[in-house]
Amino acid sequence: MNLRFDIMKKIIFLAVLVSLFVSCKSKGPNGELVGVPDRKEFYENDPYGMTYIPVGSYTMGPNDEDVSFAMTSQAKTVSIDPFWMDITEITNNEYRQFVYWVRDSLVRRMLVKADIQGYKAEMDDQKTYEGYDHDDAETCFLNWETEINWNSGDEEYQDAIKDIFLKVEERFYRSREVDARKLIYEYYWVDLKQAAKKSNRYNFNEDFTGGEYKGEVINSKGEKEALKDRSSFIMSAKINVYPDTLVWMSDYTYSYNEPLAKSYFWHPAFDYYPVVGVNWKQANAFCIWRTQLMRNYLAQKGQVPFQDYRLPTEAEWEYAARGGLMLSMYPWGGPYTRNNTGCFIANFKPLRGNYGDDGANETVQVASYAPNEWGLYDMAGNVAEWTSNAFDESAYSFTHDLNPDYVYNALASDPPALKRKVIRGGSWKDIGYYLQVGTRTYEYQDTAKSYVGFRCVRSFLGRDAGDWDFSKFN
Repeated sequence: MNLRFDIMKKIIFLAVLVSLFVSCKSKGPNGELVGVPDRKEFYENDPYGMTYIPVGSYTMGPNDEDVSFAMTSQAKTVSIDPFWMDITEITNNEYRQFVYWVRDSLVRRMLVKADIQGYKAEMDDQKTYEGYDHDDAETCFLNWETEINWNSGDEEYQDAIKDIFLKVEERFYRSREVDARKLIYEYYWVDLKQAAKKSNRYNFNEDFTGGEYKGEVINSKGEKEALKDRSSFIMSAKINVYPDTLVWMSDYTYSYNEPLAKSYFWHPAFDYYPVVGVNWKQANAFCIWRTQLMRNYLAQKGQVPFQDYRLPTEAEWEYAARGGLMLSMYPWGGPYTRNNTGCFIANFKPLRGNYGDDGANETVQVASYAPNEWGLYDMAGNVAEWTSNAFDESAYSFTHDLNPDYVYNALASDPPALKRKVIRGGSWKDIGYYLQVGTRTYEYQDTAKSYVGFRCVRSFLGRDAGDWDFSKFN
């Protein structure tokens, strides 16, 4: 019995040694290339309100004769990386969330300046923000949990926020309203295109004990300055975020559109209609705000951030509008604007003087018509849409065939020709030609129109890997 017991002890001891050896081998590199351990796994969930546009290539350009003889595009095969895209245009209610956030942030800072308690965030760990002064009311972290009491009876409270409202002499029938001119949003972005120039690269010393920048950049004001360090690539701008509601009147002469000017943006009846009166700069500011809104939420959850929201490039927009139907004139695939029962299948100007034969004289609620093959609504009609690209008649000739992109950040002092930005899709007031997926036209970046809106995209993190098994690398 003792001999058998000794043998069993030895077997158990050997089994433990083998298991320890195996576990140590799997955890340690053992001289092999295994990568950095304990990296967070990342899985990109479908973003709310967006659909996935797969990687692919297509023939960019017109699929019918150029009836305007503008000669601004020619057929060109290009390849596009995968991305996410809003299934509808940004609605009034979605854009209003941006406007209210700007309004509320301004009011909270007013309350912090007046030493009203509850509107400045409690900071537990100041070391996390080295060199940061949380006592500065202009830059401190705000507490968004405490509600703003707009109708507070406290005189000190009301005195603190009075500057956000119209002056007494500007009020109509004593109605206290927020002064839309005060809704200024300050935003930042990194100018990677300037940073990527070889002349702006960091120059190391020969002994690699230091180095310097030798290039120059054009700052946010359009002025040339010597490249100091990485901060030179951080750009900033301020913009009023409130839509131009008077476009419904200023876009048309001898036309009665006062009801839309008065109610289109703010009234609940139009919550799910596409926002208009937003210029190209405001649309970009919205994308940056939307990015930061989600990044701040993910940071609180300790989750990995994702790619930025942005306007689609012209090539991305056309690729998405085609919905995989590569040689079709319209997003729905056919060469006609009516279905087989004779009904119009988009919101545009179908007949001379007859805007409403498609169902509406002006805009309609988003997603009122059927989507294309990739689940995108209103890629033709309703409102035309801003893209990120500058407009140049010969852009197809010099842009790359992989993710074509032509960007020019025009300044206020630049001539109008440099302020043109590409719009796509046609609108409720356009004829069928402008609904074609290959038709390109433009508006000026600092002008707002009653027929131009936008939607956002987000680059897909990673690329399609098929069924490849990466577990062998763990």
